[in-house]
Amino acid sequence: MEDPVATHIAGCAAGDRAAFRALYRDTSAKLMGVLLRILRERHEAEDALQEVYTRVWLRAGRFDPARGRGMTWLITLTRNLAIDRLRARPAEDFGDTDPDTAPDRSPRAETRLVAMGEARRVADCFATLEADRAAAVRGAYLDGLSYVELAARHAVPLNTMRTWLRRSLLRLKECIDA
Repeated sequence: MEDPVATHIAGCAAGDRAAFRALYRDTSAKLMGVLLRILRERHEAEDALQEVYTRVWLRAGRFDPARGRGMTWLITLTRNLAIDRLRARPAEDFGDTDPDTAPDRSPRAETRLVAMGEARRVADCFATLEADRAAAVRGAYLDGLSYVELAARHAVPLNTMRTWLRRSLLRLKECIDA
């Protein structure tokens, strides 16, 4: 079975603008969801999404379909960019600011509605994982923890943590695609 995202990425590597448009059309909603989940600010997520696709266009030649699926590569690139942005943020200090005037960090209604449809399905798939594996995936991909931090938290060797995450993501993908 051919991976259409990988095909689009290969087209981007060859400079094919139509492949780039198709890649954006097919993947931007999912990548925006990843960015919103990590960054929690719509305007920053929109800026980051633009940067993701700039990086895709410039780095598409580095994608190796033998090492994984196209969507996995895109999500990893997106997640790493979001984490870099989080690390670059200055620490927020509202001090004596009135809580009524502090910025609202909650997602917009539109974002919540879109997420609710997928959230049930993802939650059901997460329930199929062992508890420690599910916690590791959440830590890595939702909380932005490094593999080293996760290995220490779960008291397992680093390579074991990598294996947990890889296998858990494959199981989640199979469940979600089913």
